[in-house]
Amino acid sequence: MKTRYFFMAVALCVATAPAYAQETYENAKIATEDLNGTARYVGMGGAVDALGAEISTMGTNPAGIGLFRHSKAELSVGMVSQQDAADYPHGDATNLSFDQVGTVWAKRTGDRSFLNVGFNFHKSKNFNFILSADDRLNAASQNKLTYMKLYNGLLYSNNYDGSPNEQNPYQSCNQLDDIFVNNLLYAAGDGNAYFYESSSYDLDRAHSGYIGEYDFNISGNVDDRLYLGMTVGLHDVHYRHTADYTELFNPNPEQIEQLNVSDERKITGTGADIKLGAILRPIEYAPLLVGASIATPTWYDLTTSNYTEVSDGNYKVNAHADYDYKLYTPWKFGLSLGYTVDRFLALGVGYEYADYTRMDTRINDNGHYYDFDYYESSHRDHEMNEHTDWVMKGVHTLKMGLEVKPIREMALRVGYNYVSPMYDERGFKDGTLNSPGSYYASATDFTNWKSTNRFTCGMGWTFGSVNLDLAYQYTASKGDFLPFMNYQDNDYRDYDNVANVKEVNNKRHQLLATLGVTF
Repeated sequence: MKTRYFFMAVALCVATAPAYAQETYENAKIATEDLNGTARYVGMGGAVDALGAEISTMGTNPAGIGLFRHSKAELSVGMVSQQDAADYPHGDATNLSFDQVGTVWAKRTGDRSFLNVGFNFHKSKNFNFILSADDRLNAASQNKLTYMKLYNGLLYSNNYDGSPNEQNPYQSCNQLDDIFVNNLLYAAGDGNAYFYESSSYDLDRAHSGYIGEYDFNISGNVDDRLYLGMTVGLHDVHYRHTADYTELFNPNPEQIEQLNVSDERKITGTGADIKLGAILRPIEYAPLLVGASIATPTWYDLTTSNYTEVSDGNYKVNAHADYDYKLYTPWKFGLSLGYTVDRFLALGVGYEYADYTRMDTRINDNGHYYDFDYYESSHRDHEMNEHTDWVMKGVHTLKMGLEVKPIREMALRVGYNYVSPMYDERGFKDGTLNSPGSYYASATDFTNWKSTNRFTCGMGWTFGSVNLDLAYQYTASKGDFLPFMNYQDNDYRDYDNVANVKEVNNKRHQLLATLGVTF
């Protein structure tokens, strides 16, 4: 092969394709949430769903708003910092954040009853994170994976009888497959396919953006013992990542030393959900409260755009694609307990469950007009949803919190969260799926994150009708990273393409301040 043949003109197979769905690992970033809200909520680890009278419960157990006896408004700002983050020019390890603003209007409707309405915005997901990984590759490579897919007929489109259509190949490839097939694997022009082996890789990726949640609540109580609430939530998605991936090639006749892949993806869109909640005081006048909540899926309507560029240092070729799709997150269920001792002590415990194997990736159909209104339907991406069912797991979240008031005007708080792993340790990003989510992939790497532990603490002061609260949160999780799916050929072991598992970490510190007024 000759280096001058390395990059040639190419018409991407995905550039003119119709709009389709997204992929499991990208969807999981959108479907999950952080622990965030007011400083009191965060300082107690979010374990206030049964205790109520907290604006942030609007998004977890809407009945908590029914315990307000006075109207209130709060605003929260903070700072998030990633521990041990690599120095990467496209990302910042420390970011200022506007996290929450909300209000509750409490209206007495009887001697022991209220009807309350409220609004709250909070940043349910903060995407800011720098991912860095590097390791040996031992002759594996990204382009060798494409070769293996080509060798096994996975890049060919099919005829009507299901046989490979070799006259119209590469219609199932993703952006990297297309670039490699058209510019690298066949560079010699002799009709034979080739691949390059690599000695090592290096990846840096900066994630940024957020999901904003706008909650509208109505709640009340019956005889000061049963509290009921409903929240309608609107979600606003702003996600972006920028990455640089480099492989160092083993010595080769063309003397190509390395390959650089730059990848940028944006996901924007909106979603909506409904949350219902109840809190019961089972024993009249007793300080024990029992809460339950249920949240529908968030029905997201999203747009993604990506750009991929491959370079050997002298020549470059790029690809890009834009498309629309839908994502429905799983149902979420919650149970909680709250207990108070006078105005001195408050204890809270909460449990949530969401089955992420049920996350639904959907392909948009052609829209239609009816009485001058435009309607857009969709259908399930069965291939990707089966992959999601295998890769993802049901997630259990345990929340515990404590608040102590040594004096009436001051509160001390601690909290803890445990979030079970949401990925099966055997899962991987499958680039061989007959799914549009794979066709539009612009990166091959993935991380199977393990359990998450959150430790929180905080303080609060009350000055008449004004409150000031501070909170600190430390979040830690580990994950198994791979630069691409491992591919093993049972007949020809020399064609195995296997990379080492690399452990990565996400350790994050958050400082949060809330200013509120009661009226």
